[in-house]
Amino acid sequence: MSAPYKPSRRREPDVDALVEGILAGERSALAQAITLVESRAARHRAYAGQLMQRILPKTGGALRVGLTGVPGAGKSTFIEALGMLLCNRGKKVAVLAVDPSSSRTGGSILGDKTRMEDLSRHENAFIRPSPSGVSLGGVAARTREALLLCEAAGYDVIIVETVGVGQSETAVRTMTDFFLLLQIAGAGDELQGIKKGVIELADAIVVNKADGDNRLRADLAKVEYTKVLHFLHPFTPGWKPKALSCSALESEGIEQVWALVEKFRDDLTASGVFEQRRSEQNVDWFRSLLQQNVMERFTEKNADRIHEIEAAVGQGTMPVSLALDALLDSR
Repeated sequence: MSAPYKPSRRREPDVDALVEGILAGERSALAQAITLVESRAARHRAYAGQLMQRILPKTGGALRVGLTGVPGAGKSTFIEALGMLLCNRGKKVAVLAVDPSSSRTGGSILGDKTRMEDLSRHENAFIRPSPSGVSLGGVAARTREALLLCEAAGYDVIIVETVGVGQSETAVRTMTDFFLLLQIAGAGDELQGIKKGVIELADAIVVNKADGDNRLRADLAKVEYTKVLHFLHPFTPGWKPKALSCSALESEGIEQVWALVEKFRDDLTASGVFEQRRSEQNVDWFRSLLQQNVMERFTEKNADRIHEIEAAVGQGTMPVSLALDALLDSR
């Protein structure tokens, strides 16, 4: 048995120790590794790349579940209820909960561990709150790497929680197998405009807070969502999205939700769609990083010219369209 991973006091990361610790399932090594891949420091990129290359053969074994929902839908309560169910069944569960970052300071609350008290203390659980930064959809730029690191550490189920409906949720859809939309009854017609786009991405809609006086409204909402799903083209080939209701607070209906996720995995594995989706996830990841890296390198290489053109645009002496052409033609 390997000795527990201890962060090196040297300036540079110890990739060998990190890999050994991750493969041994040590949460301290996993947390340190995620911090490394999330680092924006240029000197850390090579180490992060080495780390990901080393652990890649040990990835791919987890079931990846994406979760989003309107604010107030009870996402954290739902994750804790589902996570506790799975942990008590002997499964290892990782939660990558993305907190919104301030557009002014870049800071974030990172309070998910305080909202999932029981789950955060369970020996089979790992909760990693990460700031969303400037990435779309509330998904941290390195969430994919964090997901793979969790798989290498032996986690069976990985839940990726997004900030919530209102931004593009396409990012989490492209990195997970099963995409779950959490809703509440009586949210009002004002939310309909942002529901439809996300509903089209969902493999299941779960109406939460089906308890007390709200139980009837939740069941009625489930029926309505079932009707809506009937008229939408499924995002996943060979799978008809379902609508369910549950009470995460009282842990009612959670087993039915998980049973649906397992059926999804089994059906799609048998049809070959599951393997195809994993392949598509890798291609999407490559394209996403390509766009990001090209943008970063172009900006670094043309920093002075960009500053000049930005000044001209800001002063109103150059139209934006011409400014863009001038920048691209000068590279």
